[in-house]
Order: sequence, then C-alpha cells, then structure tokens
Amino acid sequence: MKATVFIGGGRITGALLAGLRLTGYKIPIIVHDRHASKLRQLRKRYDVISEPDLHRAVAQAHMLIIAVRPDGVDDLLKKIGKVHCDAIAVSLAAGIPLSNLRSRLGSRTRWARVMPSPVCRSGRGLAAVTFERNMSKAARREIISFFSHVGKVLEIPEDKFDAFTVTYSSSHGYHALAALAGAAQKLGLDQKTALTAAAHALADGIVSWREGNISLDYLLREAATPGGIAATVMAIMEERGYPGIVELGLRAGIKRAGANAK
Repeated sequence: MKATVFIGGGRITGALLAGLRLTGYKIPIIVHDRHASKLRQLRKRYDVISEPDLHRAVAQAHMLIIAVRPDGVDDLLKKIGKVHCDAIAVSLAAGIPLSNLRSRLGSRTRWARVMPSPVCRSGRGLAAVTFERNMSKAARREIISFFSHVGKVLEIPEDKFDAFTVTYSSSHGYHALAALAGAAQKLGLDQKTALTAAAHALADGIVSWREGNISLDYLLREAATPGGIAATVMAIMEERGYPGIVELGLRAGIKRAGANAK
C-alpha cells in the first residue's frame, strides 16, 4: 500500500500526526527529515515509519506533503526532482505559490497548497486549501478528506491565501491571552486567576458566538452596556489604536509571505 509521506518532521508535522492519531487514521505514514533525532521522537510518539533517505520516502508516497520552512522548499524540490514522482503533492509552505511549486517537479505532478493550524493536534483545527486547476476531482476530495480528519477545511482562491494565513493563526489567540492575563496580573491578580479570567474572556466568548447563532454585533452590545466598565475598556482600546495595530500586524505578515514567494 502506498503511504502518506511527510517531508519535514517539524512542529506542524508533529501537530498533524497528533491529530491523525486521535482519529485513528489507518493509512501508513512515513516521515523523512534530515535530523535523526526528530525521526526517533516522531516514531516513538506517533508510531510512524521513519525514512532517512529522501528518495526512498518519495518513492513510497501516494500523498506527498512538503512540510519544511519556505526558505528550504526550492532546494528540497530540486533534490526530489531527480526522481520520478507521481504522487499527489501538497505544500504547507506559507507564501510559496503554486506556479513556483509546479516549475520544480514538472508537469506530471499536481499540486495543492494547504495551510493547517497547529490546533489540529486536538482535532479542532482549521485549514485552507487551494488546488491547481487541472487537479482531478478525486484528488481534491482525497486532500480535503485527509485534512478533515483534524478539523474544518475551507477551499479558497490562491490570491486570498496570504490574507487567510495572516488571519487564522492561533498565535493571535495565544498572544491576546498572554497580553490580557499579563495586564490583569499588573492589576493584582495572581497568574492562575488572571489566565482563567482572560481565557474565559477570549475562548468562552468566542465559543458562545460560534455555537449560538447570534450576530457578533449583538453580542458586543450585550457584553458592553453603554457607560459600563466593559464599554469603557473597549472605548479606550479603540482610542489607543487597537484595530489599527492589528491591521498593521496583518499587513506585515502579508509582506513576509510575499518575500517567501521570491
């Protein structure tokens, strides 16, 4: 049986493997990485097949998942290009367009780009996917099905991919949690209480919106009574430029993605 092959044993590969094992994914999984220590850890933790030889790993692939840093993609694909590759190819590298990927492995290889969230380790991830136009419907379904094991999958146009990438990252939630809890500690709360309160404000509030079928505008009005404490906090944050700072951050991420494409 052909396998699902990950090239790169870093953080996102580990997160995906954790989520796949939660769901009982049965197809053989092979991981290649240059570092033997990473392969040993992944084999022990997730019961995958480790393959230190790149060409042998690629030769066994039905679905080939490129999970290396963007600055390493070009060199990696040059090495892969020396062997025959007719697998379904999936790139997780942020900012690298399909046109660049296609030019490296030739016309026989069909590519998809996927951006999965590290939250996929819990099975509650979110992934965007975009395909080359000539990828078959069967291959598209297979890729969507694979990533659906670990969360929700959205198909979006490639020209919207970078905007999605800079917006969906779980780092926003972790960053906001750290900032809100840190501010609460400065007001006198102990760390545990501050984190509990901040996590409720962020996570439980967002779950209420996702599961309650209530508009965000209504929930904002409900939570922030005019003249009340919450409304005062929100007004000061708006006045000090909170929305603008968020936008600046996203635009910087878009610029970084554009640099990756070069």
